[in-house]
This record gives sequence, C-alpha cells and structure tokens, in this order.
Amino acid sequence: MPFINTKINTKLTKEQRDTIKTKLGQAITTIPGKSEAWLMVGFEENVPLYFKGSDEGTIAFIEVKVYGKASPSVFNTLTGKICDIYSEVLGMDASKIYVKYEEVENWGWNGSNF
Repeated sequence: MPFINTKINTKLTKEQRDTIKTKLGQAITTIPGKSEAWLMVGFEENVPLYFKGSDEGTIAFIEVKVYGKASPSVFNTLTGKICDIYSEVLGMDASKIYVKYEEVENWGWNGSNF
C-alpha cells in the first residue's frame, strides 16, 4: 500500500511519467513486503518550487507514504534509488530532490481499512 507522489516544477512527457512509474515500481521492493502490485504513483507537474531561494533548474519534492513501518536504513537505500531514477530519466541534479517518508497506521482500500 505505498503511494509515491511527485511535485515537480516542470512538465513531464507521458514517456517520462511511464518510465519513472515503472522504475519506482521496481524500487519500492526495497521496502520489505512492498511491491508494484499495490503501488500508487502520482505526479503534480509545473508546481512553482523554490530551493535555496531559487527556482532555477528542475526541482522535485517526492513523498513516499507506506502502510506500516520500515527501518531508516531501508528508507536511506530507497532515497538513493529514487534520486538515481529522477537523475537518469530527467537528467536532474539529485541535490535538488527532497524525499519525505510517512509511515501510516491506518490505510483504507475497497471500502474498509487494513
């Protein structure tokens, strides 16, 4: 039940979104028990973002929400993979990416909660 949402200050092509979505589906398996089978991915494009006082270049804020818990080392590994994906697909500088993690105790789906 993970959800990865990307706020980015540029427009993405469908091909870029599809490639990122596929690679995130592979990367989410870094978290034990998580897979692409339950992954939801969202994109918010052309969001006005400023980093270090500037809006120059491509900037992204990526939120990863997971049902349950994972260790800090797992999240650290996933952050590296996420930054690699966005750098590879978009050619962006990983130093302009923030990744936020949220562990959720209550998660609803299909009319009830897990």
